[in-house]
Amino acid sequence: MVFGLLSLFLSISSVKAETPIEKPNLSEPTGIAPAFFGPNAFPVPDMLDGLTQSELHLELAGEGYFGKDGSRTADLYARVRVPLFTRWANISLWMPVFGWYDQYDGKGQGAGDVYVSTDIQILHNEWFKTPNAKYIPQMTVRAALKTASGEQYDRKRHYDSPGYFFDLSMGQSIPLKKITLRFAGSAGFLCWQTDNGRQNDAVMYGLQASLRHEYVSLQATWGGYFGWERYGDRPMTIKARVAGHVKGFEPYVQYQYGIKDYPFHQIRVGLVYHVKVLKR
Repeated sequence: MVFGLLSLFLSISSVKAETPIEKPNLSEPTGIAPAFFGPNAFPVPDMLDGLTQSELHLELAGEGYFGKDGSRTADLYARVRVPLFTRWANISLWMPVFGWYDQYDGKGQGAGDVYVSTDIQILHNEWFKTPNAKYIPQMTVRAALKTASGEQYDRKRHYDSPGYFFDLSMGQSIPLKKITLRFAGSAGFLCWQTDNGRQNDAVMYGLQASLRHEYVSLQATWGGYFGWERYGDRPMTIKARVAGHVKGFEPYVQYQYGIKDYPFHQIRVGLVYHVKVLKR
């Protein structure tokens, strides 16, 4: 009896082990891409400008997204950036905490994905004691992870899958009389899981120009990423940001326009508070 049951179990196990896993058809796109999902599924990440921060960064904002198909989304956005015992390394956490939407199949609400990144300074002109050190640009590397905590995949609000990205940013400042002009660029790799064991790999890119005065700053960013499926997975956006600077507080307004594969207009109104946490 025992040997009979054992042989039956082994025969069933051998059949399961010999069952092949279905190979995905790579010629067919999955459609799990930013052009077909909500604005927070995997937006174009805010780029760094080649610098890490020496202060604790606390940010809270309200966002409004207006889809080109008439859909609307509103959410509460939060971000924290913490220097890791030194100004040359930061850990950042950001997410749309909770959102409300009205789209073609009705209204709803839900939480968004959490993003965590480590930002490391790998080159800075302060490290060099040469007459031409001011011409050396600043560079950072960033490694970020996206969770799968976003809700309502069935209504195409978030991907029900994790993702990650790595990028390198480089920037250079040009001090003028009362303002500082800064240019920056970034490049990297971004990936998210789609279905049936597949993932979409994308190349990230970005260019940024900013103008900073003691009390106000202006910033313009063009960027995006392009995946290998070539089906709604190549979002490109342009962002414009105006911010004030008053005793550690930074109120700001940001507008984002989706040029390609990101069918949304975004308006973000927020407040950043910078806190000195390092002794030097």
